[in-house]
Amino acid sequence: MSPDETLSPREIEIATAYAQGDTYQAISARLGIAPSTVRTHLATIYRKLEVSSKLDLHARLGGALPTSEMQTDHAAVISELALSLEESLRREQALAEVLRIISRSRGNVDAVMSSILGFALDLCEAEFGILFEHSGQGRYAASHTRGIPEPFRDWLDTQGIFTAGPRTGLGRLAASHAVVNIYDVRAEEIFQTDDPLRYATAMLGGARSFVAIPMMSSDSLVGAFTIYRQSVRPFGAQATTLAQTFADQSVIALDNARMIGALRQEPPPA
Repeated sequence: MSPDETLSPREIEIATAYAQGDTYQAISARLGIAPSTVRTHLATIYRKLEVSSKLDLHARLGGALPTSEMQTDHAAVISELALSLEESLRREQALAEVLRIISRSRGNVDAVMSSILGFALDLCEAEFGILFEHSGQGRYAASHTRGIPEPFRDWLDTQGIFTAGPRTGLGRLAASHAVVNIYDVRAEEIFQTDDPLRYATAMLGGARSFVAIPMMSSDSLVGAFTIYRQSVRPFGAQATTLAQTFADQSVIALDNARMIGALRQEPPPA
């Protein structure tokens, strides 16, 4: 059977976009669904079309016949392994690209941070991300954002440097210098209080699950790398590890930008 006969219209739309190179994040943004939903659709698409790679998918959409008959009880396993392998390759490519961007940034930290956040959102299947710079004593400012809802961004811009309450994710991170993984921002007791940051995060940002990674330079906390999902889908160990990697790269980018800025300000030799 042809893909048009095998797949639903939504599955054809997702399959076509993925085969043409779109990421989970790009597809989810265009269709208004979660990145995890995109992945679930793709696993079904791979099983239905009996493909085991993006190249096979592209060929099948172009009219090629299945290369083999997959047994029904093996099809789901094969589709899952195929997607997992492709995701591993994407992670390796993304990390290599981040290092390349940092090495060629020439101090353009805004472009670097936008790229790092973009890769993190895509690979961690998150809707938006914020890099908070830490000013000491639990005070933060949102210095870089990606995909953030406009009402939440406007609120953060208005706050400037603010003090995060001790029971918020950022407050707990400032005290512990450890990862803070919140399963549901509305389920914690602090949501029932008048804490302004938690209210803005949940109501203006629409965030539900959230992970905050400490950005450390030597023993000093310099910021928090945060990514958010707008549905209750807690971040697992793999996503948290990925976010930690991107947080570490962000610290390198910030340090590079500061060094380049300092060099540019030095007077030329006599």
